Parts: sequence; structure tokens; C-alpha cells
Amino acid sequence: MHTIPIQFISRRTFVQINAGLAAGAVLPAIGAEHALMTLEPAKLLNGLKQDGGEELLENGAWYSSNKTGAGLEYNIPKGSLSEASYLCSDFIVDGDHLAVFQIRLHEANDGPSFSLHYKGLNQAQARIRLPLSAVNLNKWRLEREGAWLKPICGGQRVDLANVDRITLTVMRKSESPVRWMQTPLLALKNEPARLTKPVLPKGKLIDELGQSLIHQWPGRTKNETEMKARLEKQKQESAQNLWPEHFSKWGGWKEKKVDSTGFFRTHHDGKRWHLIDPDGHYFWSSGLDCVRAYINSFSKDIESAFTWLPEEGSRYRSAYNGQFMNYLQCNFMRTFGADAWYQNWAKISLSVMKQVGFNTVGNWSNWDIARDAQFPYVIPLSTRLARSKMVYRDFPDVFHSDFELDAAEYGKQLEAVRDDKALIGYFLMNEPTWGFSSESPAAGMLFNAPSCETRKALAKHLGAKYGDGKTLAQIWGIKTDLEQVAQGEWKHRLTEQAKKDLYEFSEVMVEKLFKALSSACKSVDPNHLNLGIRYASTPPKWTIKGMEQFDVFSMNSYTEKVSADVSKETSTRLNMPVMIGEWHFGALDAGLPASGIGRVHTQADRGRAYRYYLEDAAANPYCVGVHWFTMYDQSAMGRFDGENYNIGFLDACNRPYKEIAEAARTAHERMYSLVMGDVKPFNDPPEYLPKLF
Repeated sequence: MHTIPIQFISRRTFVQINAGLAAGAVLPAIGAEHALMTLEPAKLLNGLKQDGGEELLENGAWYSSNKTGAGLEYNIPKGSLSEASYLCSDFIVDGDHLAVFQIRLHEANDGPSFSLHYKGLNQAQARIRLPLSAVNLNKWRLEREGAWLKPICGGQRVDLANVDRITLTVMRKSESPVRWMQTPLLALKNEPARLTKPVLPKGKLIDELGQSLIHQWPGRTKNETEMKARLEKQKQESAQNLWPEHFSKWGGWKEKKVDSTGFFRTHHDGKRWHLIDPDGHYFWSSGLDCVRAYINSFSKDIESAFTWLPEEGSRYRSAYNGQFMNYLQCNFMRTFGADAWYQNWAKISLSVMKQVGFNTVGNWSNWDIARDAQFPYVIPLSTRLARSKMVYRDFPDVFHSDFELDAAEYGKQLEAVRDDKALIGYFLMNEPTWGFSSESPAAGMLFNAPSCETRKALAKHLGAKYGDGKTLAQIWGIKTDLEQVAQGEWKHRLTEQAKKDLYEFSEVMVEKLFKALSSACKSVDPNHLNLGIRYASTPPKWTIKGMEQFDVFSMNSYTEKVSADVSKETSTRLNMPVMIGEWHFGALDAGLPASGIGRVHTQADRGRAYRYYLEDAAANPYCVGVHWFTMYDQSAMGRFDGENYNIGFLDACNRPYKEIAEAARTAHERMYSLVMGDVKPFNDPPEYLPKLF
């Protein structure tokens, strides 16, 4: 057992840290007076082993494990984090597959625990910079920094004065062992320095075409000549790629027609839900998200890992803004030139979609190409409300007069598209971060918004329910009153009855939010469908009433297939159809570190997973469409938040994945027969593996 006691950082240690930094070491360059303590693990958890190997990081130790749950435990004096503002440590993940780690801060006596899970870019030094203010659950995701990927906050709210233990464990992994080097955890008073020159044990990580340099796979594009030849061929073939013959002008079903309105609408035929296209044909929406000429490779503070980045004055400079590099754009520019690359990308992309059988350009796309081609599409609306203060994460102060002004302005986003027949509808928002919390918006507001109109409305609501503060305190079992609920710093731990009342008021908040935004949209654009908010999972009961404002209930569902029970219950409760805004499956055989949320063994298995999911959904009488996330693989360097998944129908060099494309074409050709119940869904699913994302 590896046991080193907690040490307070001495001036000698501080000198060693800074001397190491000058020589390429990586611990934060901070003043010794700001370093409260350095933490070494008290024990190794669940079979974790300490490895030997080159000391890539000053004071770092190698660890390895074949299973999740393995990790390190740090014991600290209770209350010793009270004066700290950050936890910081550096690490390097060996190998070429993603590993997901989790830090938990535990209160004493099995009290609540706060969690942060994150990843590291393989073969690159990363720095954890955890602001301890995050234990208040005021943020869902911290910003990605360099090779530190997608830090997500979760768990429960904790009081730092009661924390006496920290654990760092492997949360998710592939079948390969996880091996990483970790430096001691530092508890710091001030913010530590960002890491800008990471150690790269294997050198550069990405080539000039946007492909990983630490992976090998059969479909790798060998050189620029091969890539250009592929794109030229795709351009030549673009006019030949058509939808299946039984598709209507809009991708609907030619054989079945009802009354038309000139726009997309919903329809129930007595047996099941449908969408109806502008000409009156039954329409089932098979969509592809992120149809855009953009694969963002995050570069800030990790530029040294790139083989090539365009310099000032380069004809490719428009593909690089100093923080993100777009290799997809560069590859089209290399082939078609700076003036014609985008129009050729648009032509090829819509051609690929028709060849595969997709009939909807999904969310976050360059929807101008769909509008110009009159190809059915959906759009997201921006929820950046200019005046409104947020009371908890991205939930606005809905009882403030500024929110009403923002809602009216919000609807104006639809002015430019209100008469476009090709537009199916709009999503009000996507996966609101308050929906990821372990607590309700009203509870989060109590702890994070000392003064706001919605808190005052909460106090009035509770006053109407209980009569006075004395009764409230008695029922809640908390020494409080209505004045404390209305404003001020809230420090009381919530009882179960308090949580119940806060869920009740959260329903009021959510209904007011969705009603205002929905009404503003309908006043500007009465023609198109309100497609909801793409909730991240099955919505809790306190959100449902607000969703009655929608025309279609949308959710993102990363499961083996759409839940028949959930879709039936939700559709029946709201009297509207269900649409899936995101789903996907990936594998680890395509030159990327991670599979994405759904994972199977191979590219062929991705095709089987596609058929199993889509065909089952098409046969579901409550479901009117599913949209795959995304058109392209993500970058091996990770996008803005760090996701680096094999989830595309094409890679960065515009090479299609033949196996899933052929499977999808087969599924789409059967789609309307499945909708009408004339054939049975594909029922040969692949083996599904533990998720790696």
C-alpha cells in the first residue's frame, strides 16, 4: 500500500516546484504563500497498482488498472479545504483509448459527495484546475483547457468545512488497461496557472489532414492526393444520388396523402402519429445533425501537438481562429479552392444524405444549404437572453420584467424563416443544463441567487400554501422564515419536505419559461412546429406541464432503442408525438480515442445498431422521427469541450463509413412500410459494449 501523509508545502518544496517548471515540469507556478497543502494518496482503491516508468512529470507517479472503480484516496483534516479556492494536479494518460476519471469530495460520516468527472487527451499532459466554488452546483460543465477534456460537475452539494476525504477513480474505460501518471493534488488559495506547453510523450498528435497520429486503422487516408481524388469523385456523382423512388418531393411517402396546409404539421390517423409534409404526404423524419462544413479541433494551449496550423497570410487562415482548427474546410479548400470550396461541400453533403436516404437536415446544421435546396430541415433557437439574469445555471429569472422583454425578442429569431415550406420546425433549446442537476431549479436558485424576482415569487407561493413563516419552518423542519426564502444567502440543508415543495414550485417556473418562449414564437411564426427542448433524458414530472406548449415532444435518447413505455406515456400525457433529437453508436476501430455514448465492436456493428434503432422507432406509433448525431466524426483532438468520438457517417477527409451508410439506406427504404406496419423491424442487434464517452 502506497502511503504518504499529507504535507503542507514548504518554501523548499515551492523552490523545487518552480525549478522543475523551468526545466519542463508541470506543477502550477504559484506563490508559496498561496499553496495551502499538497496531498499524496493515503491508499490505492479497488486493485489500482503503482507502476514504474519514466518520470514524465515532476513528482508524478504511474498508476494502472484493468477495471473501473480503481483509484486513489486522499484523507484530509476535516475543514482543511475551507480556505482553499482550487484543487490542482497534472496528469498524462498513456495508450490511445479514452479513460474517464472522477474526483469526489466526500463529507464526513458518509455525508453527501460532490463529483467532477473528466478525461485527458491521450499522450498529452493535462492540468486539472477545479474551482471549489463548483461544489455549490452552480455550473454543470467547466471549460475545457488544453488536454483536460469535458470536466462535468455532478453529485450533491457539499460543505467544504465538512469534507474529510477525496477520491480519484477510473469511471469509464475501454477493454484496454488504463495507465496514467499523476502528480500530487494541490489545495490552493488562488487560481493556478493555465498549462500552455504540455509534455507530449509521443510527439505530435494530429496530421495535416486532421487525422490522429497515435492510431492506426484500415480506413486512414494515406495522403492529400487520395483525399482530393475522393472529393472530385463525390462531386461528379452528386447529381446521380437520389432518394428512394417512393419518397415524395419532400422525402415523404408518395403513397399516402391527406389534406395539406403548405407547411409541415402533425397528424394522428386514429392508430398512430405522423408528420405531414407541405404537400400532404405522410412524412417520417430521419435526420442527420451537424450537417455543416466544420469539424472543430481545439488548439488553444495545445498548439504544439499539431503538425500544421495555418499562419497569418496563409490561404487557409480562414479555417483557423487561434482556438479552433477546421481541417474539413482545409481539405475542401485544397481540392476546390478558396472561392468554390463551400458550394462544393454543400452539393456533396446533400448528395450523400440523399444517397443514404436521410430526409431531414438536423440540428446545428448550415441550414442555409437546406433552405436553398428546399431540403427539409429543423433549426435551433438561441437562448442567450440579453437582459435576463440566470437564477440557476441557465434558468432565467422568469418572474422579472426583463424576462418578458427577452421572450418577445426571442421569437423574432423566426422572422427570416416563417414562410419557408422546407422548415419542419424549431427547437426552443437543447438539453438545458438545469436538467442535468440532481436538484430542482427552485432548490438550485435558493443556493445561487441571493436576490431575484423568482425567489420572491417562491416566498409568496409558500406563504399562500402555509400561511406564515412559522408554519413553513415547522413543516420543513428548518429554522427559517419567508423572508429568508425571499432573499439572502441560503445555508440550510434541505429536508425532504422542502425538496418536495421546491419541486412543486419548479413546475411553476418551468411552465412560465416554456409558455413565454412558445407564445413569442407562435406570435411571430404560426406556420412551423414547436419541437420542444430536446430534453437530455426522460423528463421528470415537474417539467411536463410546461411542455404542453409544444407541438412535438423532443428528447435525446442514447439507448439501444427508443423506450416504448416512455414514448407512449409522454405522448399520451401531452397529446403530441415524440421525436428523438440525438442518438448514435461508435466503435474504436476508426482512429479515434472514444466511441461516443453508444458503443459497439466494429463499423459493421454500427450499421446493425443503426437498423435496430431506426426501424424499431419507425414502427413505434408515438414516434415521428429520429435524428442521428452527427454527420461527421469529431476531431481526434476533441471539439470545444473535448468530445472526440467516432459518431459520424463520414470522417475528416470526407470518407464515408460504408457499413453504416449501406445499413441506413436499407432502413430508410423500408421506413414507410415500417410506419404502416406492413413489415417487421430489423431484429438482429449487435453486442452493445459499456459506454465510453
